[in-house]
Amino acid sequence: MTTSRTALLRWQFEFTWSLFEYHLERLEPEDHLWEPAPLCWTVRQGADGVWRPDWDEAESDPVPVPTIAWVTWHIGWWWSVALDHVQGREPRDREAITWPGTGPATAAWLRGLRAEWLTVLDRLTDADLDGPAPFPWQDDSGMTIAHMAGWVNAELMKNITEVGQLRLLRAASHA
Repeated sequence: MTTSRTALLRWQFEFTWSLFEYHLERLEPEDHLWEPAPLCWTVRQGADGVWRPDWDEAESDPVPVPTIAWVTWHIGWWWSVALDHVQGREPRDREAITWPGTGPATAAWLRGLRAEWLTVLDRLTDADLDGPAPFPWQDDSGMTIAHMAGWVNAELMKNITEVGQLRLLRAASHA
């Protein structure tokens, strides 16, 4: 039995996404901004009503613990930029990608990115998969669109684990 690279990447993505749905369906609005430690990265609503993430270009030591809001913003940021690259659009700056807020808005945003990603995956040919991918690596890295799609799956799995663990920790701490 032969499976195309695109079919395998899609299968892996769908499997990963099904684990995310488990947590997305169970997130309470209060889960998003819960700070599990004194040193946290979160998102903050400005006077203009826009939610912006904490960010520092330098590697913090110790690394701040992210909130679910920050992790979901982070997913939306890297995924939006990956979509820009694979579709030949000018990649957005990190500052241009804001968090939609608590409640169903975040889940709807992430599900929209999922739908867009699946549309892109379904269009990719083997030749497309072999094309160069400058994201998330630097130009001339030798990485391909196939590598980027694999990275999306791995990064999503890592971030889903973070969301799930934070959700479970908050639930256990309030039990």
